Amino acid sequence: MTDHASIARSYIDLWNERTPSRRRELLSESWTADARYLDPLMSGDGHDGVDALIAGVQQKFPDFHFKLIGEPNGYGDHVRFSWGLGPDGVDSPIKGTDFAVLKDGRIRSITGFLDQLPGA
Repeated sequence: MTDHASIARSYIDLWNERTPSRRRELLSESWTADARYLDPLMSGDGHDGVDALIAGVQQKFPDFHFKLIGEPNGYGDHVRFSWGLGPDGVDSPIKGTDFAVLKDGRIRSITGFLDQLPGA
């Protein structure tokens, strides 16, 4: 049985990992080689593409961190969870909901939705 909360936590840990070599290890452990990420602002394919997206977000928001909001849920090979992105200790100014499709317990695709953006 898939542990949806563990999948979501490992996803958040990946986005918060600042050491490139460790981030690549986490990608290899928890994402399939042909994984795809897509949201309204960006997309990436495979480990290289997803890693580049994460590095770009970290560069743009160097003092921000991701955190889970609420409890992840799902069924079978599908997981849904919400997250916040912002500085520690305050309400996240950026929030979203992601939907993951898994293959053999690893993330095969993420479709992200942005629920809250500053100034939007």
